[in-house]
This record gives sequence, structure tokens and C-alpha cells, in this order.
Amino acid sequence: MTVRTEAVPHITRTVALDERYSQTILGINDENLKVLENQLDCQIHVRGTDVTLIGVAHEVARALKVLQELQAIARRGHVISPDSVKNAIRIVTGETPQSVSKVLANNIIVRRGKAVRPKTLGQQDYVDAIDTNTIVFGLGPAGTGKTYLAMAKAVQALQAKRVSRIILTRPAVEAGEKLGFLPGTLNDKIDPYLRPLHDALREMVDPEIIPKLMEAGIIEVAPLAYMRGRTLNDAFVILDEAQNTTPAQMKMFLTRLGFGSTIVVTGDITQVDLPAGQKSGLRLVRDILAGVDDIYFAELTADDVVRHQLVSRIVAAYDEYEERH
Repeated sequence: MTVRTEAVPHITRTVALDERYSQTILGINDENLKVLENQLDCQIHVRGTDVTLIGVAHEVARALKVLQELQAIARRGHVISPDSVKNAIRIVTGETPQSVSKVLANNIIVRRGKAVRPKTLGQQDYVDAIDTNTIVFGLGPAGTGKTYLAMAKAVQALQAKRVSRIILTRPAVEAGEKLGFLPGTLNDKIDPYLRPLHDALREMVDPEIIPKLMEAGIIEVAPLAYMRGRTLNDAFVILDEAQNTTPAQMKMFLTRLGFGSTIVVTGDITQVDLPAGQKSGLRLVRDILAGVDDIYFAELTADDVVRHQLVSRIVAAYDEYEERH
């Protein structure tokens, strides 16, 4: 007996793009629409500013929604790349669809025409959590914007006078064994551990004024050990690479919290560099503080990687390998 299956009927819809923004939406040689066509099961044809979509109803509806959201982003003056289109598709087709234009066009700070903003739903949740909680843990693999977005929120808070200073810190993991063999003063020896924080800061604040801010104590970049015995009032404090803290160091740091302050702790629990047998304070703190009011754990994944698209695939491949072994 032959079983006959009826073909799902296709529909055709045409949307007219605003000619002022059509090139931004289409991309160079229509590369943005090619991404949309590859990611969704529908055919796309362009004639002038008219975009025709052919496919099953739900796929065409998704494509229309993405185009509408991309047009809203373009109207705000933002550049749209193929990665922007992929992120938009992920947001629109997720389990809880949201407005792409609200997520991808939510500027935190703008410096010299370059905007810093979340680019994925996970990043948006992370940023929102920083706005609504006193202590936020940003957990996830490299490239998910954990430190970068936290730094942007710190600069935003300083500019808005919600805090009077920014404190950036991270553990110098090898300080106990190898630091003494490095040449130079103590600051020279510690500087390599703090360099990533300096680099991120320079992208947020004009490099020429950073020394003045540091001299005035408005911005401080220091090893975690320097936090002991202090109470950090009216500050935005970022602890980076927190997977390399011991449980005692993590407790010490969190109890530095003072009035009017925000703490953001970032790290990747899969990249612990502590000596063998030493527990990570970041791994332990999730069990200890889960469910405590005004503390939030933001879990970023490979879907939130915003570096080269290959980085996301590398992270996913490593995650899959670790699950198998």
C-alpha cells in the first residue's frame, strides 16, 4: 500500500523596506538576507526595496518578524552584520520570543560613536540582572561578554553618579610560587595579571584620562589580595576570573560589600587554574548562595559568544567532549 503525503502549502509575502535603511538591512551583496534564507526554511527574493518571502506559513512569519525587527534596529542608526541577523533569528525563534530591537539596540554606553550593548538574550538578562541586584555572578565561557559588559555597566554607573568609584580586581593565581622570580617591582610583577582589565577599561574610557582617574582613586585596578580588610562603599566592584579564587578568598571578597555598592563576579568554572586538589570558590559559592535574595547567577552559554563565530563552535565542541568523557 502506498501512503500519500500531502505537500505543505507555501505562501508568498512581500515586505517593502524603508529605502533609507534598506542597504543596512540587506547587507553587502545582500549577505544579511542570505543568512536569513539559510537559517530559515524559506526562499527570499529581492527587487529594489521589496523583499519577497516564499515558504510554509510559520517560516515566512518568522522571516517577516526578523525583517521588521532589523528595520527597527536600522532606524536607530545601528550597523547590521550577518552575526546580528543570526542573533535576531535566535531571539525571534526562541521559546520566549522577544523584541530584537529592544535587546540588540539597548546601548549601555557610547564612546566615540561606538556603542556597547548586549547582543544576545543571555547578555540582556545579565545586564538586566546587574540593574536589579546588588551582587551578580556572570558565569560562562570565553567570549560571552561577561567582563566587557560588566565594565560597561560600571562606567555607566560612574557617569550617572550612582557610584563614586570603580574597583576592578582579579586573583593572581601564580603569585605564591612564580611571582617572585619575575623582574621589576611588585606592581611590575602583578601587572600581567591585571592587563586584561586595563585593556577592557581603555575601550570604555578615554585612555588619556585613565591615569588621572586612577590617581584620584576614582578607578582602582588591584589584585584580589588588596581587598582584604576593606569595606567597599559607594563603588561598582568587578571580580574577574573568579574561578581562580579559593572558597576563603571568595568569602573574603563578598564580605567587603559596603553601602551603595554593586558587585559583579565573572568567571568560567571550566577554566580553573588553581593547583590540583584546590577547590574553586566560584564553584562552591553557587551551592552556598543559590536562592539568597538580591544575589543573581547569570548563566551564559555558547549561544552568547560574540567573538568570531568559530569561537562559539569551539566552545560547543569542548562542552560536548566533556559531556561524553
